Amino acid sequence: MPQTATGRTPRHESLAAYLDDHLLAAETGVRLFKAARKTWEGTEHELVFAQLVEQISDERDELETLILALGYQRSQIKKALAWVGAAVGRTGPINPLSTGRGPTGQLELETLQAIVRAKECLYRTLLVLSAHDHRFHAPRIREMLELAQQQQDAVAKVMEETVPARFLT
Repeated sequence: MPQTATGRTPRHESLAAYLDDHLLAAETGVRLFKAARKTWEGTEHELVFAQLVEQISDERDELETLILALGYQRSQIKKALAWVGAAVGRTGPINPLSTGRGPTGQLELETLQAIVRAKECLYRTLLVLSAHDHRFHAPRIREMLELAQQQQDAVAKVMEETVPARFLT
């Protein structure tokens, strides 16, 4: 069995499952960011969400490429869950009326921040692994970590700018 740079043997099953879980979450994230883009269509925040959808879609694709490059396979069950999630996601489950007003608009923005935070945790984990396993490219992971932080800030800014309109008269 191959060893990492520190002489440890990779736990492929655990790592494969972890990455596959994040890929499933990334697919869900793309759908939720697309729904948010619809929510903010025609507003000053539309471009922010259009850019986020593109970035997050690209990151999802990069994660899938990494999984395949590592020689891991997608779980068939998780693939099925992704398909079901896609069907449900088309209805905008967090903000079905696609409105930035009220508590559903707030919940949508908070959920998007949580999604990006989870992705940030993935990159932090991969960065630690990169010190032990040469298959992970630390400079690229640092770029992804920085991008996740910028994305989180972008969503937080929209939330902070729009929260008074949701809850104050």
